[in-house]
Amino acid sequence: MRLLLIEDDERIIQFIKRGLEAEGFSLDVATTGPQGLAQGRGSYGLIILDYLLPTLTGKEICHTLRQEGIQTPILMLTARDTLQDKVEGLRIGADDYLTKPFAFEELLARIHALMRRGTYQEPSTILQVDDLRLNKDTREVTRNGQMMSLTAKEFALLELLMSHPNRPLSRTMILEQVWGHHHDTLTNVVDVYIRYLRNKIDKGFSRKLIQTVRDIGYKISE
Repeated sequence: MRLLLIEDDERIIQFIKRGLEAEGFSLDVATTGPQGLAQGRGSYGLIILDYLLPTLTGKEICHTLRQEGIQTPILMLTARDTLQDKVEGLRIGADDYLTKPFAFEELLARIHALMRRGTYQEPSTILQVDDLRLNKDTREVTRNGQMMSLTAKEFALLELLMSHPNRPLSRTMILEQVWGHHHDTLTNVVDVYIRYLRNKIDKGFSRKLIQTVRDIGYKISE
């Protein structure tokens, strides 16, 4: 099961990471609100979300994800333990609420409880748009049965696009998801790699799947 932790306290990150990985979970970490929002749109079994994040709060992230129709279970972490805070967190779409400091055993129990509620579904390892098929496990990509050879970055970019079919993704979001925060947002690296992908995915086919969305970025559509 792949989880996302959105937290800016390194001590808490390491505490949760060690414990969950020892329990067999796969954990991705976002340390800022904008990064967490971008990653939260991906395929995760559950999101562990800190309430008090700088720039973009956990409350704002949770509200935005729910407004976008993303139903990934969210477990909110917070040092604020008043009844009003808890009610507000649940009202905006969180599925559960855990007050800091907490024992790892309680965090683990709440994760398992959310899974038992039936809100968790194992994300599919197969993505398909039209006749384009991507297998996350084998890392094979085919179009109309024809095998495509992609680099690691090309595969990551295509996986991101195919995880959000018909949804325009901004260059900034793509940079955060595929390259992290190591590239300036004005760089044309996204445009360059989109061109690489088009040469491999769309070239020679009458239907062009990768589309430019003016003033925003790119999307993949049937």
